[in-house]
Amino acid sequence: MATFLYKLGRLTFRRRRFVALIWVALLALAGFGAASASTATSSSFSIPGTEAQRAFDLLEQRFPGSNADGATARVVFKAPEGEKVTDAANKGEITGIVKELRSGSDQVAQVADPFEAQAVSQDGSTAYISVSYKVNSMELTDQTRDALEEAGKDAQGSGMKVEIGGDALQVMPHTGTAEIIGVVIAAIVLVITFGSLIAAGLPLVTALIGVGIGVSLITALANVLDLGSTTPILASMIGLAVGIDYALFIVSRYRAELADGREREDAAGRAVGTAGSAVVFAGLTVVIALVGLAVVNIPMLTKMGFAAAGTVAIAVVIALTLIPALLGFAGKRVMGRKARKGAETAQNSDAKGAEKPSLDKDTAKAKSADAKPNMGTRWARFVLRRPVWVMVVGILGLGVVAVPAASLEMGLPDDGAQPKSTTQRQAYDMLSDGFGPGFNGPLMVVMDGKGSSDPKAAAERVSKEIESIGVVAVTPAQFNKAGDTAMITVIPKDRPSSHATEEVVHDIRDAGRDIKSDTGAEVLVTGATAMNIDFSQKMNDALVPYLALVVGLAFLLLMLVFRSILVPLKAALGFLLSVIAALGAVVAVFQWGWLGSLFGVEQTGPIMSMMPIFMVGVVFGLAMDYEVFLVTRMREAYVHGESPGQAIVTGFQHGARVVTAAAVIMMAVFAGFIGSSEQMVKMIGFSLAVAVLFDAFVVRMAIVPAVLALLGRKAWWLPRWLDRALPNVDVEGEKLQKQLTEGPAASGSDSGSDSDGGDGHGGERELVRV
Repeated sequence: MATFLYKLGRLTFRRRRFVALIWVALLALAGFGAASASTATSSSFSIPGTEAQRAFDLLEQRFPGSNADGATARVVFKAPEGEKVTDAANKGEITGIVKELRSGSDQVAQVADPFEAQAVSQDGSTAYISVSYKVNSMELTDQTRDALEEAGKDAQGSGMKVEIGGDALQVMPHTGTAEIIGVVIAAIVLVITFGSLIAAGLPLVTALIGVGIGVSLITALANVLDLGSTTPILASMIGLAVGIDYALFIVSRYRAELADGREREDAAGRAVGTAGSAVVFAGLTVVIALVGLAVVNIPMLTKMGFAAAGTVAIAVVIALTLIPALLGFAGKRVMGRKARKGAETAQNSDAKGAEKPSLDKDTAKAKSADAKPNMGTRWARFVLRRPVWVMVVGILGLGVVAVPAASLEMGLPDDGAQPKSTTQRQAYDMLSDGFGPGFNGPLMVVMDGKGSSDPKAAAERVSKEIESIGVVAVTPAQFNKAGDTAMITVIPKDRPSSHATEEVVHDIRDAGRDIKSDTGAEVLVTGATAMNIDFSQKMNDALVPYLALVVGLAFLLLMLVFRSILVPLKAALGFLLSVIAALGAVVAVFQWGWLGSLFGVEQTGPIMSMMPIFMVGVVFGLAMDYEVFLVTRMREAYVHGESPGQAIVTGFQHGARVVTAAAVIMMAVFAGFIGSSEQMVKMIGFSLAVAVLFDAFVVRMAIVPAVLALLGRKAWWLPRWLDRALPNVDVEGEKLQKQLTEGPAASGSDSGSDSDGGDGHGGERELVRV
């Protein structure tokens, strides 16, 4: 692989104008496709194989035209102090709003008058209008939403407080500011790392191009593939982070090859052949982790995973082709000003004929490293002196942070998790105060009476069984025209995301089994609350198979890369430790409320059901990135003859600074999304940022070198029979090095004579002295 990528790097360096033109054309085509694509007409959420989904499908079949998947809204009214909503003036205002809503949009299916639907609280202080629509929330037009928002303004003028809840106001979450913050921080880190604006700009430009293409393609295909509103956000979050990181590693390796005296085209080929090989396998681990989300068998999650994986794949291809092309345009400006001045000084010394001691390259590098060891070198030497202490402190520290994970409770956020300033949250609180928390999450019980000789009697028994469980209200059964299916609305006592409400759902289902055996009628529970419960259970059931699939495939992949059994095993165990610690931090902040105000958490509650498994997928891929980038340099040094301890030092000498910069950039990109108004995006941004912090700086930078130091040569052991069976992908470039050493140097075609490429070979050769 290294040889192929070496040739690819040289080719794209030479043909840089053509390569750049291709990528610009692809970006333009993707942008045109996104701009001309019709707005997505659906964002359906289904959970195949669950009871809630079967009940929902049954409603669609037996109650045609009921718009079971249609958007809903509740316009909640609260009378001024000392008044009631039933007072003549207030009642007149509310009745007028009902008429206004009915005529406000042709997308409205039904508007329930609160005085006819008994939607007035016992003390008369609160009432709500239920509005159902013919289409789901993503298909509502701006005109329909405006009519809904305008409906209560007149009533507010009369003194009543009016707020609106429900999914009808659900819109695309705003994250533009978050992305800008992440990019700005990334730019600062890159400038500090490289000391050159040109070198710092390359990863940013290529990452933005990759994200632009990926997100534009998602937008263009959103209508066809039924992609959710958060899909492009998560794809951009991950694509931006890995795009910057992958480019960062190749640019850094290119600069190191220049400093070793390579000519520019050869340096580009070697950078792509070595660091590019690591990029390919790191990208593969991320893609495996994201595509593996399909095992959960939830279409929304599968689409999110595939979309994000596609963006990662684009980032890999851009890093391997566009980066070397842009390096050709950059010339010697890819080095910092200080390095260029050093090169000029060396040129002047040569011109004056100054004699220099003759040292072979390896000896010069070793003396230079001994004279001025960088932070990575000093840290690696410290770990080698105290491996047991470093490992114990790292494991214990993450273990303490992971303790809250034992209290993990999962669910899906409702309007109660919205910021207190939003109308959805205020409507939620008004309903809780006026009617009880359960009114925010009614359950829909569907009775399929086709197998019963007396469906009406069966429905009466269902209602009585539910009432005996202990709920606030049970509405009379509503039958379809055929009289074989009934709907019963149940109002639980507690809020939708509470454990007590979950118990009510399970109790109804348990009672339904007895009813079916006695009457033949099947009882199913659905509704948003039941959907959330089934979703959480499905995620729990899928976690172990998902971990087994992803970790198993990645273990095999890393065994190919490192030609070792213990190194991949250590990588997987370290990842599990960092993920559990990250889950502990998420529970402490979002469930317990510790430092919640610092991160904009206004309402604590269960952790979003999809977050743990999604975090496992994403973080596993990213953790393997750092493992591959850092340990391949160690493996490369070990293969080329260094002792295991010295190989660790060499790996940190060349990789620690870049891996640190990559981790800080990735944390910045993810942390920027904590400011999102969407609770799901906020939680995922926080969890990924914390997980990268733990994995990069505690696991990869501390525990990994400590374990490798304790293992010594055993770390790189592989049975001979397995060594013969596994294909040699040559990630460390051993075969490439032999070919370049034994064969004629193919670097004579450096395009330094191009007007945009710098000043020829001579100036670049001088960079070896910097």
